[in-house]
Amino acid sequence: MILVTGGTGLVGAHLLAHLTQTESRIRAIYRTSEKLETVKTVFGYYFEDVSYFYDKIEWHKADVIDVPSLEKVFPEVTHVYHVAALITFDPKLFENLRKVNIEGTANMVNLSIAYGVKKFCFVSSIAAIGENTDPTIPITEETHWNAEADNSVYAISKYGSEMEVWRGSQEGLDMVIVNPAIILGAGFWRGGGSGSLFRKIDKGLKYYTKGILSYVDVLDVVSVMIQLMKSDIKNQRFILVAENWTVEKFSKTTAKALQVQAPKKEASSFLLGIAWRMDWWRQFFTGKYRRLTRLTAKSIQSKTTYDNSKIKETLNFTFTPMEETIARVSKRYKENK
Repeated sequence: MILVTGGTGLVGAHLLAHLTQTESRIRAIYRTSEKLETVKTVFGYYFEDVSYFYDKIEWHKADVIDVPSLEKVFPEVTHVYHVAALITFDPKLFENLRKVNIEGTANMVNLSIAYGVKKFCFVSSIAAIGENTDPTIPITEETHWNAEADNSVYAISKYGSEMEVWRGSQEGLDMVIVNPAIILGAGFWRGGGSGSLFRKIDKGLKYYTKGILSYVDVLDVVSVMIQLMKSDIKNQRFILVAENWTVEKFSKTTAKALQVQAPKKEASSFLLGIAWRMDWWRQFFTGKYRRLTRLTAKSIQSKTTYDNSKIKETLNFTFTPMEETIARVSKRYKENK
């Protein structure tokens, strides 16, 4: 029996679509039934008979921070894909991040050990990997995490989550960790995920930056996860990055794929400084979540790059070119819109 958390999110939904094509028994948890409809939308990308494959999943209402609800789903489970996580860079939500990402992961690890799970796959993030003082040196899985650095609250929570998984490995749980970059995939167009990038560009994004960000196709993430879980590889982490692109290149390539006007103006450091301060005041007066923080403004100007050679060599894996990914996701966006 395979257990998937976060099945109603981008990675989880695409993962389930792949797993239902196998003979494995599959169990997935959800918190709100509304998101289950989006899972069916994703399944529609893969299958004509959506119901046949969707009904292969044994759905249970549960929450990673609610241990009693989790205990009900663990009997017979042999393999766990822990995908569920809270993604936000708003410092005011750090307590939520700590509870869902760190405590939730600890709960999953503890129950996996208690119920004799054979293998555990954790979806982390490149945010949980350290940074080099020299930005020209690509970051690898061995790059040192500096707790004293100016880390975002999201990065801190994912690093703490990884520590729980590593702790599990010391207690006998075989595990693998994947550290994806920005994951591009179809089906989830609202919220803080990558789907919102396509919406913003489609609506007419005015500015770009010269900063470098890293991207990966959701199909590649899912493929790597499944291959690692079927292999004898254990107690290792892997960076999942297809390409390191400037924000300008990504924005203009996506605009072309969506057949809309590309951003024409570069956002200077001064302009971004004004923008994140204005967003702080917007939150102060309205109580709404932050859309741009000081650290996210900093990140879209940085020149950080990541090295994907470890996973390529380990699995002889080839990543999908970003142009191909963007073309496919843009096509789905236009269809869904």
